[in-house]
Amino acid sequence: MGGFEGGDEGGYWDIDTLPASTNHVNTSKPDRRQSTIEKTDAGYSIKAHAKVNIFLKITGHENGYHTLLSRFMYVEDLYDTITFVPCECDTFTIEGCEGVPLETNTIYKAYKALNDHTGDLEILDFFYKHKVVVTKRIPSQAGLGGGSSDAAAFMRLVKEVCNLLISTEELAKLGSTIGADLPFFIYNYTSANVSGFGEIVEPFDEDPLSLELYTPQIGCDTTLVYKTFKEHLLNGISLASFIGWDQLDSKTLLERIADPIMLNDLYKAALIAYPELKNEAKEGWFFSGSGSTFFRLR
Repeated sequence: MGGFEGGDEGGYWDIDTLPASTNHVNTSKPDRRQSTIEKTDAGYSIKAHAKVNIFLKITGHENGYHTLLSRFMYVEDLYDTITFVPCECDTFTIEGCEGVPLETNTIYKAYKALNDHTGDLEILDFFYKHKVVVTKRIPSQAGLGGGSSDAAAFMRLVKEVCNLLISTEELAKLGSTIGADLPFFIYNYTSANVSGFGEIVEPFDEDPLSLELYTPQIGCDTTLVYKTFKEHLLNGISLASFIGWDQLDSKTLLERIADPIMLNDLYKAALIAYPELKNEAKEGWFFSGSGSTFFRLR
């Protein structure tokens, strides 16, 4: 789910009831994409890229939460921009998120989590002297991870500008307390197999695909889509049906499987919850996350 209220493809939970299994983190240190942090007179800025789910399979339901196996791939040409602009502020200030209460904003949650975890007074001091300006391009409730990507980019940028002594692995673990998709965006891989509740992120070595995206004027609420899956489809999952998918490159998966419903377990649930999506589906297009974005190879 895009937007700022924290819906994610990697399972679903309330922050106050985070499952204990999110203590698992990726401990490998492969190459990651370099964060492009720009410093100008206008402040510090970083791009927060969208992602698509090449495939998404629900693997179970544990202690009230869905587990999954999914291939996440970042989208090169669709991103929000997070900028820290010099400004005398009485309190933490965000612009560009109109209509979203501060307490539910994923960036604000990331700010609070970093403060509570590090106790670093430099963070507080920095945001008395800077405001956060968000330039939104990723549509909300679209299955592109906009809110999670924004929060993850914010955390990565704070780590750099405030010189935080925190590893990427530790930052990803902290991010998982905010939203299930954050670890993928914090590790900043081009492509990765994501499993568990979203906290297990294993990089997949491949170049990003050239994709065309289409987002209809339909917002899909991630919580509703997952609840619909649990009610109508959970009993029908078959783990044997996608054995080995995590070893295939994304282009091969899209060409070999081809069926968007087979590739994405949440697509059928989204069609049940939002029947109007049927009018937007086109042959040769796939469905990202909990929707509502469709994508295809260019």
